[in-house]
Amino acid sequence: MVNSLEVVIWDVEHGTAILVNTPTGKRLVIDLGVGSFTNSNKTFSPLKYLHDSYKVKKLDALVITHPHGDHIDDIFNLNLVPPGAIYAPRSVDRGLVRDNNKRKDAAKTERYFQWLDYAPVNPTKTLGALTDWGCTISLFHTKYSESNLNNYSLVTVIGHAGSTILIPGDNEPPSWKLLLDQSAFVSAIKNTNLFVTSHHGRESGYHADLFTHFKPQLCFLSDTNDIPTSATNRYTYQALGAPVFNKGMNRTETRKTVTTRSDHCIVIKCYTEWDGLANQNKNLFSVRIN
Repeated sequence: MVNSLEVVIWDVEHGTAILVNTPTGKRLVIDLGVGSFTNSNKTFSPLKYLHDSYKVKKLDALVITHPHGDHIDDIFNLNLVPPGAIYAPRSVDRGLVRDNNKRKDAAKTERYFQWLDYAPVNPTKTLGALTDWGCTISLFHTKYSESNLNNYSLVTVIGHAGSTILIPGDNEPPSWKLLLDQSAFVSAIKNTNLFVTSHHGRESGYHADLFTHFKPQLCFLSDTNDIPTSATNRYTYQALGAPVFNKGMNRTETRKTVTTRSDHCIVIKCYTEWDGLANQNKNLFSVRIN
């Protein structure tokens, strides 16, 4: 593989945690979910795993889509791999953030505020404006101003080797509608072929109008059996399908949706490969489940 982008969607049950390894070796993390696996009485921390198993000392950037507890659960391990920049919906009133979180998550919320104060970043600056990533990474947000914290979620769009990966937070129709009013956003998502679904694949995050702008090959759900409703069938209907390699079973099958609930860790690679017959590089992507 040449010029490879890797996106890892960790299995963190009811939460979201995504690692982006760029072609130039930079690391971006999107959200800080953790997995609490009751059968083993262990909690999986992606940040601790990166630090302990891969000897990562720092992150180049961190995106917090929005500060609900399941997106900042790993915040107390962030000091293990401190980010060079933090992108988050900083304009949200802190009282609203506190009100939208459970009492048990109060300490996480306050630590989140501490990190924002420690690593200030212009909230309108996009990752695409940074250099040496080896791919395009852009952030989008809306001027939503009501009380549902989900609708303040930042959306990340990554482009590389002919693929476009769309990664939202917990956006619901009110914020999707505002995003689709932005011509820059519509332009950025028009070639989306890999879509990480909003709000863990719940019905509340589904917005049919999105699919008038792109037709994904695969939809990915970071979800758990505890989610009461799911739009998996809707996303399956919208997707075209693509090969997915199951490492445990050592076989490839055509899929339309892939879920952490059933498939656990998901690894996406977008890359170029030399085509000797055509005498040129061709753009490819692969998906592996562990």
